[in-house]
Amino acid sequence: MTSKQNPLSFLPGPAVDRTTFEGWNRWCQTRKAFVPAPILTAQEYGRLSKRQKRIHDLHRLATHSSLPIQATPMSERVAHAVLARVEDGAFSHKAGTRGGIMVNGDGAQGKTETICEALACFQEEWLAINNYANPDAMPGTRDLVAPVAYVRCPVKATPISTCQRILDFYGEDYKGMRLEDLVRTVKTAVVEHATKALVIDDITRLKLHREADQDVLDLIREMMSMPVTLILVGVGIPTSGLLREGRRDRKTQEWIYEPVKDIGRSPNDHAASQHERRFQVVGLGPFRYVTPAEMEAWMAHLRRLEGELRLLTNTAGMLTQGDMPEYLFNRTKGVVGILEKLIQHGCRRAIEDESEGLTKDLLNQFTVTPDDMPDLDAESGEQPDIPVHTPTPKRKPKGRNTVFDDDGPEAIGSAG
Repeated sequence: MTSKQNPLSFLPGPAVDRTTFEGWNRWCQTRKAFVPAPILTAQEYGRLSKRQKRIHDLHRLATHSSLPIQATPMSERVAHAVLARVEDGAFSHKAGTRGGIMVNGDGAQGKTETICEALACFQEEWLAINNYANPDAMPGTRDLVAPVAYVRCPVKATPISTCQRILDFYGEDYKGMRLEDLVRTVKTAVVEHATKALVIDDITRLKLHREADQDVLDLIREMMSMPVTLILVGVGIPTSGLLREGRRDRKTQEWIYEPVKDIGRSPNDHAASQHERRFQVVGLGPFRYVTPAEMEAWMAHLRRLEGELRLLTNTAGMLTQGDMPEYLFNRTKGVVGILEKLIQHGCRRAIEDESEGLTKDLLNQFTVTPDDMPDLDAESGEQPDIPVHTPTPKRKPKGRNTVFDDDGPEAIGSAG
């Protein structure tokens, strides 16, 4: 396939909203449908017409703006843990509470995409096994089958607004409902739509203020009594109050929670302890660059990224030769989201200035800012810690001496 054969194949369709049943399923079906721009040499590009060049450049920009999520050793561990919990619950014949899982990590680590991809694979397999029908359907119940429900907590979230977001996914009416009614309707919807995995993203937007924290913990406890695996995703979960304040063990990298010392201090201590026993907490962190194995993992990630670039020069080694790997790590601290934005901006500049290559001089001309990640709420701690970088001005190309050039009568007249 080439841009000449299908010149507008890169144009996006309607925006996909994964927080609705229709949007989630559309994303599952189309998430791998994008076809990147063909790889052309400078000579092949030069033979294109002016219009064909412009279309190919736009296709390349679309490709760099739609870089596929690359699996990392960290994301693979998280995906495996999530799938294990979901499958254990989905294939269990017991009526008891399903164990949940909390995915913790700083912003731009790829938590959401990792979990959504894993659950899309689960949904495809589950539907195929059950002939795309609800195996537990009862006469008179809904025929909409939603093995996975994905919702995001709204900014300034409350237990009521969180329940409303869940019901929005199913298209349920909740007008005039109190919290108790909302929770009951959520439980009914989960059962009747045969949902096996319920994802609540950005869960730490639920702030545990003293007057409302009992409602939050009660909400989570009620959800855990449903026949569904609850997957909570957020930034700073271990210190958010959803669990007792914890610390990470330096050797095992697991979260450790201190025992409750004063049970009478808060009515939520028992609830928090109960959540700890029922939830597995896994973390998705950035790449590290200390040991040889960590350096090789970073290099492997960069090599895969090189293969996705659509520049007119050979991209092999563009990100992995010399001191470029260390430079990219220092610019991003191993955070995949920051790396993606850095490469995306760099490719645009390389196309615009016709250098067609990523170099330190080019990447030094700009920095990634929080504005590049507008969907991450700064107040909830979702914005990543972007390394400070002072952009350097673009170097002017060396040309002939223009000191004796005539600027024309207009310039002469204005000099007086």
